[in-house]
Amino acid sequence: MNIQYKVRTAFIIYTAWTLAGCSKQLDLRPTDSIDPEKAFKTITDVNQGVLGAYDPLSYNNIYYNSLVTDEVMLPSENFTGSGFATYRWQYDGSNTFESWDENYLAIDRANRVLAIIDEIPAKPGEEELRTQYKGELLALRAYCHFELIRFFASGYEPNSLGVPYMEKSEIGMPPRLSFAETMAKVDADLVAAKELIPASFDDKTRITRTAIAAMQARAALYEKSWDNAITYATEAINAEPLASETAFKDIWSDKTNDEVIWKLKMVSGDEHVGSTYNDEGFLTDPSATRLLYAASYELVHAFDQENDIRFSSYIHIDPEREAADKTPNIVTKWVGGDPDLSNIADIKLFRTGELYLIRAEAEAQKDDLGNAVADLNALRAARITDYTDQSFGDKQEIIDAITIERFKELAFEGHRMFDLRRYNLPVTREPDDAVNALGNVLLTPEDPEYEFPIPDAELRANKNIEQNPKYTH
Repeated sequence: MNIQYKVRTAFIIYTAWTLAGCSKQLDLRPTDSIDPEKAFKTITDVNQGVLGAYDPLSYNNIYYNSLVTDEVMLPSENFTGSGFATYRWQYDGSNTFESWDENYLAIDRANRVLAIIDEIPAKPGEEELRTQYKGELLALRAYCHFELIRFFASGYEPNSLGVPYMEKSEIGMPPRLSFAETMAKVDADLVAAKELIPASFDDKTRITRTAIAAMQARAALYEKSWDNAITYATEAINAEPLASETAFKDIWSDKTNDEVIWKLKMVSGDEHVGSTYNDEGFLTDPSATRLLYAASYELVHAFDQENDIRFSSYIHIDPEREAADKTPNIVTKWVGGDPDLSNIADIKLFRTGELYLIRAEAEAQKDDLGNAVADLNALRAARITDYTDQSFGDKQEIIDAITIERFKELAFEGHRMFDLRRYNLPVTREPDDAVNALGNVLLTPEDPEYEFPIPDAELRANKNIEQNPKYTH
């Protein structure tokens, strides 16, 4: 994204504020940096500040989750060098993990608007807008801190190292909170935000009340708060049903918003999420497209290729490439639907399919196996033609099935590494997926790279921040 200034670290922050940010919704680019007290004179200005706070969000969690796990393989035709060290688990704090800067930048922007929002005069009829914007900002702050937790926490247990929680814009050296302390603040911000956003607000490119319910369900899953996970997942499911089998494919070409709860609107000029996997031009000439990262054979083999609509929506097996002895497994999930804007698609941050799996997992953990199986079967029936309900022998069998279903349902959406970490499972790569992995086929929970490191730049700037323990030995 074309951001006028870059944050050197999360807590050494510029004292200026970009008036409009890089609004994806309006396709604006920043033209000036000014004092926030001068920038925000009206509620309309506040809206521009809210859009600017959304703007730093990107697809980096998708990118890194794909590269470090078993979602993708590195084809021999990719000689760009892009992401090779990450794919081969050759990283430490000296590597750039943009998720740290981008999330704290969004948090800082949100905090700057929150600091002045109550002081801005409102015209008649604007008080509800002010309240909504405040709710969006609080929810965005919670969401970004939770993404930081998923990415950089040393673990997902209460006493694991979490991240600093920034509730105002300031220069300082805050320490890392524990996972439990960080999540308590996430939960509190979400509860406060939900009261402020009107139920009638339904713009899926921004945070709605349903989006907050989905955030609360995901957060509860990581906290192992099973009752809350079920409650909030049910709230989101009731508000946004699953897409039909015929409509599901249209989600990925942005022809429909069925089942989409919150998405990032991508426009010409934004970085292309699909370019993580393919060179430009896929829609014009698939056979000539160079694959940067291909769908792994492990993932391809997990699907019922004939009947599962997810397979044909996410992956294309190109027979011409296969005949030419090239990797044929093209990731098509993010190529979009416009040949003139190849690889641009709106980034779906929350979908109803995930909520079914959250609820099923929480039900299984509570030994409510009947409802867990019912939810899993309901999701599969929506995705697989002529699906026949299956039964499972015990709790572990259903949890294992849900884990595999998440691998398929949420492929290339930024969850795989975090799911493996939640269950302390290794990353494994099949031989066909490891031809260019330099022998890196097993990443265990004991390996430092199983956790993402805090960036060295942050450690240098903030003497109170701790590196994840496995990188300090």
